Amino acid sequence: MIIRSAGFCHTKLIRSQNTLNFAYILFLKLREKGYKPELIEKYVRRWFVYSILRGRYSASPESNFDYDAKQIDKYEDFGEYLAEVEAAELSDAYWDFGAIQQLNTSVASSPIFNVFLASQCFQNRKGFLSTAITVQNMIEQKGDVHHIFPREYLKSKGFSRSEYNQVANYVYTQTEINIQIGKKSPAEYLGYVRDVQCNGGETKYGGIVDHEILKNNLVGDCCIPEATAGMTIDEFSTFLEMRRKLIAQRLKEYYFSL
Repeated sequence: MIIRSAGFCHTKLIRSQNTLNFAYILFLKLREKGYKPELIEKYVRRWFVYSILRGRYSASPESNFDYDAKQIDKYEDFGEYLAEVEAAELSDAYWDFGAIQQLNTSVASSPIFNVFLASQCFQNRKGFLSTAITVQNMIEQKGDVHHIFPREYLKSKGFSRSEYNQVANYVYTQTEINIQIGKKSPAEYLGYVRDVQCNGGETKYGGIVDHEILKNNLVGDCCIPEATAGMTIDEFSTFLEMRRKLIAQRLKEYYFSL
């Protein structure tokens, strides 16, 4: 329940059994030492997410398990150890550069992208162009992962799989919205939502009919730059750079709110 409370609503968001195992070790040891339940929850949530972001148990997990378990016993307050680790590995340099570099990947199961999805669940964010259905709803019910710059649109322009499958080009959306978008550029379908749907015209892509709600959905819910609504193939690289920065800042906000 503690892991779920951090937004990890489905097992597919957790790719590392080692990280989950150590979170349980931390839970048991803190409980044994008499920590208050609210502190246990806070520390377990943060350590779990930190461990995923930094890949703490992806290499030499046994030695790292042993070292971290000893630190739990060594420190009077585990919060002091956590703060030291955060200062060393989750400084502004990480959020401003390291996290952005990690997001430059086409691996769909990327740990950092799964943390972003968990942050959307934690913050109860709505899916792309959705007015009511949340990202958590779609993850739990097998919703579609959609390419913001559609895959076929990019393929037709000569882009490779590693380019069009960048995780910064992914977003959860409803199946019917995904089908309606098809091969259209963001300028075409998002431009329509902005210029037609939000000005009283026919709804074609979801049910958003208000400019402020559209902005909140793009930037607030999905970390998509508002300018994407005017972008074509020439701005794809710029779009990826902008979105990686927005996701990294959202991850920082999410982490320190745990």
